[in-house]
Amino acid sequence: MARFNLTQVRRAIGAVLVVGGLSSLAGCSSLERHVEYQTIKPDQYPIITATGYAPVAAQRGETEQARILLAMRASRLEAYRELAEQVQGAYLNGETKVADMVLQNDSFRSEVSGLIRGAEVVRSYPVGDYYATELKIDFERLQQVYISTTRPTQLKSIHFY
Repeated sequence: MARFNLTQVRRAIGAVLVVGGLSSLAGCSSLERHVEYQTIKPDQYPIITATGYAPVAAQRGETEQARILLAMRASRLEAYRELAEQVQGAYLNGETKVADMVLQNDSFRSEVSGLIRGAEVVRSYPVGDYYATELKIDFERLQQVYISTTRPTQLKSIHFY
């Protein structure tokens, strides 16, 4: 009659449990399934507008026509910045220093960062000594651009075999 000590019995039981656990996990991975997705469409699409302004006289062009073109470009970029702020949000950072209950320094900083797709120029026109550009984003059009590039989906059903 063979005698086993307690350590050998524990090792044998541990080995059986490890092998059994691995084989049961391997069995789960061989299960086949078919997953169906459907595209999500919202009930209503918003339209966001933004207007950017730029002074003509402050531009660094040599001629009046060059300054107007630069102001047009700057106003368009300002409108894009405003759209990014509306869509992505703005990062705000403020700091106030007080010493002996007297305000020493007060600073404020904002930053906007984002990717704008599907925006279109509505109008670009002079307003006195400024140039203005109006942009809009129609989210229905943006949804079509997004669907054509990423195909967003929602789980429709799962069938296991």
